[in-house]
Amino acid sequence: MKIVLVSAVALIDPDGRILLAQRPEGKSMAGLWEFPGGKVEPCETPEQALIRELHEELGIDTWESCLAPLTFASHSYETFHLLMPLFACRKWKGTPESKEGQALKWVRANQLRDYPMPPADIPLIPILRDWL
Repeated sequence: MKIVLVSAVALIDPDGRILLAQRPEGKSMAGLWEFPGGKVEPCETPEQALIRELHEELGIDTWESCLAPLTFASHSYETFHLLMPLFACRKWKGTPESKEGQALKWVRANQLRDYPMPPADIPLIPILRDWL
């Protein structure tokens, strides 16, 4: 089975809320909420992929020194296996805004379960809740 490496981030605002993005119509798992991020391209590190994705998808800039490795997800879907490191980030430049038509929502850690998420993201919720 093909392994797909995706890098994700828990952007945490000064009030301790986490940014979720809703997958837009036309994408697989449309309507589900997820942590921002995306596929790691060849010759990229997970950190470099996140910096690129955050700029492309949300219009914000951050730096490798601001990405703290927190945990990871390892989940088998029907056609591939997802390996997804999750980073925590509390410092970035700019205001996150939707650049790809996705809805965005700042959510408290104890409310993350109220949002339907892809199966790989669900085990990350208690880790974030305990950490915050």
